[in-house]
Amino acid sequence: MSTAYDDPRIQLARQTVGAVSIVADPTLPPHLLQLVDSRGNIYFAKQHRSQARYVQETHAYLTWRRHLQDHAPELVGRQDSTHILLLTAVPGRSGDALLPGSDEEERAHHDAGAALRALHQATCRRSTGDMGDELAVRLRSWVARADRADLLSGTERNFLLQIADELAGTCMDSAVCHLDYQPRNWRIGDGFWAFDFEHMRRDARLRDFARLAFRHWQAAPRLREVFFTGYGGRLTDTEQRLLERFGAIEAVTAIVRGHEQGDVLLSARGRTVLSQLS
Repeated sequence: MSTAYDDPRIQLARQTVGAVSIVADPTLPPHLLQLVDSRGNIYFAKQHRSQARYVQETHAYLTWRRHLQDHAPELVGRQDSTHILLLTAVPGRSGDALLPGSDEEERAHHDAGAALRALHQATCRRSTGDMGDELAVRLRSWVARADRADLLSGTERNFLLQIADELAGTCMDSAVCHLDYQPRNWRIGDGFWAFDFEHMRRDARLRDFARLAFRHWQAAPRLREVFFTGYGGRLTDTEQRLLERFGAIEAVTAIVRGHEQGDVLLSARGRTVLSQLS
């Protein structure tokens, strides 16, 4: 994607907020562009390659952002034809740049729990078996993708399909979930903000803890404690067992996506989680 003056992201920003300049940041991925207007307000212009992801993130900002109670950027402009969102920038540092073991890291997890609680409480639906059936189908589909690439042993495959059978018909609460809720998608400054809503949809409520549980809390269990203090309640034994079942989905998706994207670290993370579960 070009950052020239005729870049559609810049054109959308000019139409929406007036004259803008590019803020150079070599750490940003190519689909993101940081801009500043004549009053010093900073924005991010995000262009999706996938129409489905664009539609999903747009819907999240228009429909569910308000439930995060100002803990998210604002959508100030969009262009359907080019799949571009113009978002306000939020101050601070990325959550994954915080010093491990620091008070600041603990506060971030506490505030993350409080923000997620607001979203879940506003959108929660009572427990039914429909969500368990849906997740069982989803897990089986990921196992099939792994099979086609010969990524699983027979033992691993049987274990994952057993988990799918257990999920089928299991009653669980649903809520609107972020589904990539982890420090890399948090911004920490004078407050707490979450962003990157392209995966947000209604899902099993407990699934929103899975990335944290299997990528962050195992090495730092104290962060789990402060997160749930912010969230306002601990998991029951039944909920903890269900969260572990969701780890199987985390594992096989990481293995498959890591293979498809040539991401060795992602594949290794999936393997690690799968070995811990089995």
